[in-house]
Amino acid sequence: MSHLTDNLALTRAILSNPQMIRLKPSLNWFLFRYLREFSVRNVGGNLVIHSHLPPVNSKAYSRFIDEHLLGRINGPSHAQIGVTNACPQRCDYCYNRYKTGVPMDHETILRTVRELTRMGVFWLGLTGGEPLLNPRLVEIVEAAGDGCAVKLFTTGCTLTPQRAADLKRAGLLYVSVSLDSPDEAEHDRIRRYPGAYRTALNAIEIFRNLGGVHVSVSTVLDKAMLREDRVEELLAFLAGLGIDEAWLSECKPAVQGLWNADEVITEEERQMLLRVQDRHNKAAGMTVNYLGHFEGREHFGCNAGNKMVYVDAFGNVSPCVFAPLSFGNVKDRPIREIYPEMRRCFPTEDRCFINTNYGLMREYYRGSAPLSVEDTRALMQHVQFDPPARFYQLQSP
Repeated sequence: MSHLTDNLALTRAILSNPQMIRLKPSLNWFLFRYLREFSVRNVGGNLVIHSHLPPVNSKAYSRFIDEHLLGRINGPSHAQIGVTNACPQRCDYCYNRYKTGVPMDHETILRTVRELTRMGVFWLGLTGGEPLLNPRLVEIVEAAGDGCAVKLFTTGCTLTPQRAADLKRAGLLYVSVSLDSPDEAEHDRIRRYPGAYRTALNAIEIFRNLGGVHVSVSTVLDKAMLREDRVEELLAFLAGLGIDEAWLSECKPAVQGLWNADEVITEEERQMLLRVQDRHNKAAGMTVNYLGHFEGREHFGCNAGNKMVYVDAFGNVSPCVFAPLSFGNVKDRPIREIYPEMRRCFPTEDRCFINTNYGLMREYYRGSAPLSVEDTRALMQHVQFDPPARFYQLQSP
């Protein structure tokens, strides 16, 4: 798509949400400039900027404007839910690696998904473990409804063409397949699973052949890849797969083995990845979507615990997938009762919460994750938040 076509598509999408005229001009200008940093992709009639936002011509995006920008509701906009903790792969950096407990039953998952959408969630990530190991995943996708963009995070394990088609019919808009290296042996080693690489490529091919689903690859960038300047090599490989998007995140200090300053991304490295993203997105082809761009001070900042909420497979309510804290459990209380306390603790800020506060985890960690509700509350007494990011500064009266 040419830049002229991009601009026309983006303009049409904005005009499909005429209520935006009621926003402050500075906020409108911010959003327009942000959206223009990406190419618009037409995926089955859905105009997609990137997979962390709903299609801009969708009911879900209209909810973003009506409920969150104009209505200023005190509810989350984004959520992730672990639909199982089972996974055949054993990644060292996995944020659920050391979690144990009694999993949520199916009805609790469905109830929580429906409550989240009523609270304001218009983007829902389904994660695990490996979500495809939940035999009733299609029903969970359906529960989100057409006012919520659903994204599946998967290794591809057990995927079949029929399962992919069923998920699409249920309303799945986005899928992100995990692939951490262009080298087969390295990816299998990272994942501690022989065949992980081939499994991922097979899943990508199944969804690409299906059509109508936005297909991305989710890659965790470790410090070695950053130090050895191998990001461009990775992106060239991913572009050759014919996917819609490369979804990049640095390795987060979400588990004990990574609570080390040498493992945490620096601001210089983040800026380097911003430049990589911008350079690639100026050319036609695959979108590059780096999480540190979305959550940086230049844009939306860290929304953990405020506009973002995570419910793990055991029902614990956390600020995000990377923060091993718990403010309660949906098996004991509905999420609409748990969320307000968490939101009061998280005002949003201009940098990633866990990248800044992982050191506090050492003081309260007792050998299992997430922290208890009591330890979570105690830890939060020591957190000092940075100012809000640009988006929230513009939202202020």
